[in-house]
Amino acid sequence: MQNSTVSQPVDLSRRTVRPIGAYALHGLSCFDDALLGLDTVRGYLLRINPLTDDTTLLNPHHVDGFLDAHGLSVGGDRIWFTQDHDIFWCTLADPTPQHFKTLPYPANGVVAHESVLYIACQKSGYILIFEQETGTQVTRFPAPGMGPENLTIHQDQLWVSDRTEQTVYCMDRATGKVHYSFLTPYPEPTALAFYPCPDTGKNLLYVSYAVEEPYIRDDPNSDDPHQLTFRQKTFIHPLHLHINETEKYTLSNGYLIEMCYVEEMSPLEAVTLQQLEWRIALPSDTVRQKVVQVEPFGLPFTEEMQDGQRIAVFRFDTLKPNEGAIFGWKALIEVRGIKYFLSPEDVAKIPPMPIDFASHYLIDDDDLSMDTPIIREAAAEARGTETNILRKMLKIRNYVYDRLSYGIKPHIDTPDVALDRGIGSCGEYVGILLALSRLNGIPCRTIGRYKCPPHQDLRNVTLEPDFNHVWLEFYIPGTGWVPMESNVDDVVDRGPYPTRFFMGLAWYHIEIGKGVSFEKIQAVDKPDDLSIGDLALNHIRFKVLDELPPLTIEDATAIANPDAIQV
Repeated sequence: MQNSTVSQPVDLSRRTVRPIGAYALHGLSCFDDALLGLDTVRGYLLRINPLTDDTTLLNPHHVDGFLDAHGLSVGGDRIWFTQDHDIFWCTLADPTPQHFKTLPYPANGVVAHESVLYIACQKSGYILIFEQETGTQVTRFPAPGMGPENLTIHQDQLWVSDRTEQTVYCMDRATGKVHYSFLTPYPEPTALAFYPCPDTGKNLLYVSYAVEEPYIRDDPNSDDPHQLTFRQKTFIHPLHLHINETEKYTLSNGYLIEMCYVEEMSPLEAVTLQQLEWRIALPSDTVRQKVVQVEPFGLPFTEEMQDGQRIAVFRFDTLKPNEGAIFGWKALIEVRGIKYFLSPEDVAKIPPMPIDFASHYLIDDDDLSMDTPIIREAAAEARGTETNILRKMLKIRNYVYDRLSYGIKPHIDTPDVALDRGIGSCGEYVGILLALSRLNGIPCRTIGRYKCPPHQDLRNVTLEPDFNHVWLEFYIPGTGWVPMESNVDDVVDRGPYPTRFFMGLAWYHIEIGKGVSFEKIQAVDKPDDLSIGDLALNHIRFKVLDELPPLTIEDATAIANPDAIQV
């Protein structure tokens, strides 16, 4: 007797495709109603059903010819791919690789369109265009990012995934001009392809990822059975695309997150405080972040506004020696990746800065050492002769990256000390960036506090960040506040540096308390040297509850403006 099952509709827009037997997908394309994937580790050319993960090996007798191959493109009856310096093609009927051309540098990606081939070549820094018939190079244009890139064509536009930048670019295929860029929800994107959904008729952009993830292996034959090791992980996930033409930013995949920030009163010494007021900033509503709900945790609070930011205020008539308490807040937050697509030309002519900004965002209001010789000299050296606000801000960022290496410290030193030492935590990066930017007339403010651990596949599981984190926003007159990460793009000694988080934030950045103190205490008899750390231990927990559906025009209107459009 056969078991009968009722097939349920599948939401491809949020379904992760995990092909069995694939180790590291570095090529992706579409063929009929399936995806084609290229596994560089095994040399497999795979037909993948995105509805079921059903995987078929198409080149069982030719896997050696596809080892270490990258890129994948179906053009007519030919399948194109790259292997080291060489470009090859084959057919499904005969998967024997046929040599097309050898390049001076390794090729990373390829896409066939009409009579030409587009080839991504990271080492050269260009995307090269060749005639398919003759192998003659027609032209080239600069690659948009700095990492290994892969290519596809959709609606007469060239789409590029960059593994290091964690970004997908939409470009003019004739000129190479970047129209938009989108942050991917997962790190290390390796390939991309547009898939026509059979049910909806819409094109879904799939992006493949390949990472080496750490895990704890249970070895029963070892004296220490729990061992740290690594394994290959590869999968395919849809990338949600939303473009706001008016405000010049894009939004990508988002998640519904539960965040708890709780203080456990645990004084290091016996202390008495009268009329203690404990202020903790609440998550902010922004174009990429929506606070769905906030509720007290442990004890009630009253809510106040400070410089446009929501603050939870807990009040204690008397804090007695060795008294205990647990209090804080729990919030439901919708967060998405954001990336601004402003160019220096867009901000060549900007209106004057608001009158009150100089007294708020161009001053030394947090021990920024702006009057010290080392910081003033650094501010002048960082900007050089640049006057464009975007180029100036990027030069300042790169100057700090050139002179600082990341390191965790138990306390934050002032910018002059950190810059002279050459090693800094995220807070010290922010301090130096604030000082140099403000001395160069660019309004800046701090933002952040925590990042959700980026394990979005672990739903309803408690996640605890190892550290807090801060970054900054800088103000562009006529545009508004745009984000810039403090130190995480400082990944290569002396550059070049990614720009993924220059005017961009990933979904896991939680914006709390823009330009105001995250947490503060005050009491009528508070000693000057008493800190929050002397009184309490903090507990920070996250849960990823679900992936958000793609934005509709109505959703976009609610968080931005009516001119927002969806792709």
